[in-house]
Amino acid sequence: MTKQPREQWATRTGFLLAAIGSAIGLGNIWRFPAVAYENGGGAFLFPYLIALLTAGIPLLIMEYAIGRRYRTSPPAALRQMARPAEVLGWWQVAISFVIATYYAVIIAWAVRYIGFSADQAWGDDPEGFLFGSFLKASEEPGFVSGYVSGVLWPLIAVWVVVLGILAFGIRRGIEKANKIFIPLLVVFFVALVIRALTLDGAAQGLDAFFRPDWSELTNGSVWVAAYGQIFFSLSIGFGIMVTYASYLRRRADLTGSALVAGFANSSFEILAGIGVFATLGFMAQAAGVPVGDVATAGLGLAFVAFPTIISEMWLGGAFGVLFFVSLVIAGLSSLISIVQVVVSAVQDRTGMHRIPAVFGVGGAVAVASILLFPTNEGVFLLDASDHFINQYGIAMAALVGVIAVAWFMRKLPELQRDADATSAVRLGHWWRICLGIITPVVLGWMMIDSLRSEFDENYEGYSTDFLLGAGWSVAIAALLVGVLLSLIPWKAAEGGLSDLDMESPDEAEAHRKRHGKEDR
Repeated sequence: MTKQPREQWATRTGFLLAAIGSAIGLGNIWRFPAVAYENGGGAFLFPYLIALLTAGIPLLIMEYAIGRRYRTSPPAALRQMARPAEVLGWWQVAISFVIATYYAVIIAWAVRYIGFSADQAWGDDPEGFLFGSFLKASEEPGFVSGYVSGVLWPLIAVWVVVLGILAFGIRRGIEKANKIFIPLLVVFFVALVIRALTLDGAAQGLDAFFRPDWSELTNGSVWVAAYGQIFFSLSIGFGIMVTYASYLRRRADLTGSALVAGFANSSFEILAGIGVFATLGFMAQAAGVPVGDVATAGLGLAFVAFPTIISEMWLGGAFGVLFFVSLVIAGLSSLISIVQVVVSAVQDRTGMHRIPAVFGVGGAVAVASILLFPTNEGVFLLDASDHFINQYGIAMAALVGVIAVAWFMRKLPELQRDADATSAVRLGHWWRICLGIITPVVLGWMMIDSLRSEFDENYEGYSTDFLLGAGWSVAIAALLVGVLLSLIPWKAAEGGLSDLDMESPDEAEAHRKRHGKEDR
């Protein structure tokens, strides 16, 4: 097995666009507006900003620092920090595998809805069209009984695009794709927001979105919601940012990059809130009801509420095309980053070249996605898997990870020195306080609160058997896979020490210097 040289981003801009593209995903468009509305409107922006500064950006910096310092995938990086921590890295890889399988199918739905928008194929009943004519969803949750060709073929197309981009590598694939995707996303979404602001009732919707309810600031659940939104929207906690940062040059500005990525993501979320609620205001005025009666999130917003609005507005087809193209672009940039976590980990584990890793491992993710989700029961499997892998995969892995790095391995001072050495904005004691105290406490409370709700009643009223098979088992299996993969011995690369056999990045640097391979 020959050790492969580590790829690198061609430019800092390329890295930033990739990081921003990973962070800006489907949840920014259909989750943030509803969370803000339900938790104090304009007043929610205050705890949201606090959460960004005390948890989101500090966690981004930590993951950037780990990735750049150890210059390898999450399992290998964590193994160098402390051998038992390798379990956490493989757990994150397994989480990414699961998320990629169902995330792709939502993008496939959005692809079909670009075409449906042109002739408003959903007719007078968007909900019935979604679950009946399009998804052909079974009446009860269950496991695979039949396939839906209208979902299957666009899903295959999505995977062909994603694997094709990944096959070209970091510079020629991911970086170039995001240099196209992110500007396009901004252009399309700004156009969509401008159109939304011209609709009758837009002011009513914006008033509902931004009107502050200051009394909500004394409600603990609002603060938990703010931290939860920041956490889930920044692509932190499941290996993406460690992986992306591992391709950085050694002199890259980590703190500045985290600030840019964090604020760019939040700015897009607020822009999404403006567009969504201006549109919902139009819907509410047309129906003669308060905005609260039509405010929704998730699949209901994207594939039921928006088609309803598109049918009622002038030039609705063009508006629909803008909206669903934006969903597709945002989804693709995120899906690429998720699959790259799995590909990178396998490359570092085996020394495999990129092409076989992409089509072997990425292909396995695609096959799992194609077998499970373009089915009559796919929407139920997606819903349960998403809920449990988010709550008890991503959030739990992030909690364990920050506690392990801050409390047990005590690596924060070391990572801070690394970040400060090349960053324009130096980190102070606040960074270690945020990661050592605030973030673990908030994540821990989120976990307790979530588990309490879980045991009070079954999620979405699904049967216990279905939740055990499609929800709890998925979250638990991700952890077990992480444990099992960490028990497999790593192999040294031929011709010198591999990154995994280095006791520290300092030894790795000395080794490179002895062989005339110091990073430039």
